[in-house]
Amino acid sequence: MTPYAPLYALHLLAAVIWVGGMFFAWMILRPVAVQALEAPARLRLWLGVFEKFFVWVWVAVVTLPLSGFAMLHLSHGGLDGAPRYVQIMIGLYLVMLALFLRIQALRLPELRRAVASENWPAGGEVLGKIRKLVGSNLLIGLSLMALVAMRPSF
Repeated sequence: MTPYAPLYALHLLAAVIWVGGMFFAWMILRPVAVQALEAPARLRLWLGVFEKFFVWVWVAVVTLPLSGFAMLHLSHGGLDGAPRYVQIMIGLYLVMLALFLRIQALRLPELRRAVASENWPAGGEVLGKIRKLVGSNLLIGLSLMALVAMRPSF
């Protein structure tokens, strides 16, 4: 086994955790929560979900560039030799990171305050904003995965 293989596995796992978690939240958990729970319980659920999931997103956020640049160094001698798809991947990662940081730093504290003060309309409004940011990140993440899967012909 080459040193590249465990780095690649780690990179893929980090991407699957982040993008797969967003897919699960958007496509499965959200519709069920809307159908089954009243606003107070739904907002408390989402606050708990975000707080647990974001720990794993932070692991992915750190793991992806570390493993990615290590693979880049091993296979292409650094950024100068990187194929176009790798450069696009890095750019899209930065966009996804910015959207995640916006949720983490701005929206999550708003949701925490709304839930703590039992201001359910404000909490619902913040949750809607988070949902749109997560949806955008999910689309970018899925597009990124499709791009990488097509890389031999890209």
